[in-house]
Amino acid sequence: MAKAPVKTSTAPARPPAKAAGDAGGPALSVNRKARHEYEILDSYEAGLVLTGTEIKSIRAGKADISDAYVRLEAGEGRLIGMHIAEWPGAARQNHEPKRVRRLLLNKAEIVSIGSKVKAKGLTLVPLRLYLSRGRCKVEIGLGRGKKAFDKRAAIADREGRREAERQLSDWKRGG
Repeated sequence: MAKAPVKTSTAPARPPAKAAGDAGGPALSVNRKARHEYEILDSYEAGLVLTGTEIKSIRAGKADISDAYVRLEAGEGRLIGMHIAEWPGAARQNHEPKRVRRLLLNKAEIVSIGSKVKAKGLTLVPLRLYLSRGRCKVEIGLGRGKKAFDKRAAIADREGRREAERQLSDWKRGG
């Protein structure tokens, strides 16, 4: 009796490496207010020190970074104001929802960011929270606060682009 030939997969053994600018997986939480309130000049990826119940809640999508900010204290980064909901099955071992969380950054990054924040009066804000290879990461942005007229100009530009796209799609449809 002849054996059937075994099919081999043509897919690579592991996924290809990501480009340098491609950060992490899908966002678990996005700080949309930060891009509206600040002009983001540079962004960095930082790991988070979390407890077991915190990572479970984050994976369930129960995290909010909209009111959070980053502060550099004693040579390390701290994420302040991030809310992670309590895990329902943890009873007494649960975490505090708004505790200060430590950021994992290289010493060189901390020095570089710290000098920019002090010299230029910039602010550090979290932009998005995501998982990368099973680890929770936060993208922090180095930003300068926008003035009211800057915000209005950005909104006007966005509305102009939308209107142009709308007219172009109407023209393509023949209407």
